[in-house]
Amino acid sequence: MRWGRWLAVSTASLVGVVVLAAGTVCATSGCSSIGYLLQSAQGHVSLITSARPVSDVIADAQTPPALKERLALTQRLRDYAVSELKLPDNHSYRSYADLHRPAAVWNVVAAPELSLKLRTWCFPIVGCVGYRGYYALDTAEAAAQSLRDEGLEVAVYPVPAYSTLGKTEWLGGDPLLNTFVQWPEGELARLIFHELAHQVAYAPGDTSFNEAFATAVERLGGERWLGTHASQQARDQYAALNSRRDDMRAMVNHTRLALDAVYKSPLDDDGKRARKAELMAALRAEYAQAKAERWNGYAGYDLFFEKLNNATLGVQAAYLGLVPAFEALFEREGRDFSRFYTAVKALAERPRAERDAAIKALLPAGQAAPDVTPEADPASRPG
Repeated sequence: MRWGRWLAVSTASLVGVVVLAAGTVCATSGCSSIGYLLQSAQGHVSLITSARPVSDVIADAQTPPALKERLALTQRLRDYAVSELKLPDNHSYRSYADLHRPAAVWNVVAAPELSLKLRTWCFPIVGCVGYRGYYALDTAEAAAQSLRDEGLEVAVYPVPAYSTLGKTEWLGGDPLLNTFVQWPEGELARLIFHELAHQVAYAPGDTSFNEAFATAVERLGGERWLGTHASQQARDQYAALNSRRDDMRAMVNHTRLALDAVYKSPLDDDGKRARKAELMAALRAEYAQAKAERWNGYAGYDLFFEKLNNATLGVQAAYLGLVPAFEALFEREGRDFSRFYTAVKALAERPRAERDAAIKALLPAGQAAPDVTPEADPASRPG
């Protein structure tokens, strides 16, 4: 009961902090972000207040056996993240919440008709990011329509989890959620490792850096876990899934690079539109062929290809384009996670131009860094 009263006070304080931050943003930029930040605060408060310690959920006679088993697995993964991957040892992923919905948030992303550069929005602490997250799908769709009315290409996609960068430890950290806890073992491991990596190093306003680092950690950690702790069945399941995912990403990346070249070419806008339509049609045809000939009819990417546009392609580049650089850095640091994190944190603290140059120098020979630098919304830029 005492804990419940403390949480009520703490969550109210969190809302107060966000209100103050929102006021600061709007005072410095004249933006209309206060409503968005308030829904973010309220959504997160609702999420964390529904969380219970994993030990309590497992001990509860009303908890289904299958969920107890999965939660026990998450705690083994969580312990492994600390002992082997040197990720933070804190309250995150030691509690569980059933949100009674299929996503933690829905992200909205947008890009111009003839560019892969994502629109960004700027906020306190996290800096400028190439998306907005909403806790209700209808609210996300309304925001998306407003961006479409500006002539932008827009995508709305579900996000199973997000990181609060270790800033909410005083509230119990980031909880496990029903939105991902039943994922295959390899995918579950990768997600937990990815989100914890965001607590290690974060460069405000540099989505490509942050997501590529976390993706590199999830890949490296996931491979180690599967190789040493998972069953053969789990390894086989992951191998099939990952092979299909790599196949899909390769075809998408090829088209993205071709589109980027078209958008930067001297063609007039009508010529660019025509070539864009050809490339998009070819990619969809390639996907259909892969489904029929290599993937045994797997349809898990249907929605992505149905909604394929510059926004979805821009997100893919932002998350994956710099991953090889971080993998190279991990090798340079002797495959030692502690040394790797120290090097990444040093990069995150450097000025953006210096950081970009250092990251590009780590990329394999012949691989260019993705040119998807976000386009900021002037109305939401602080200062």
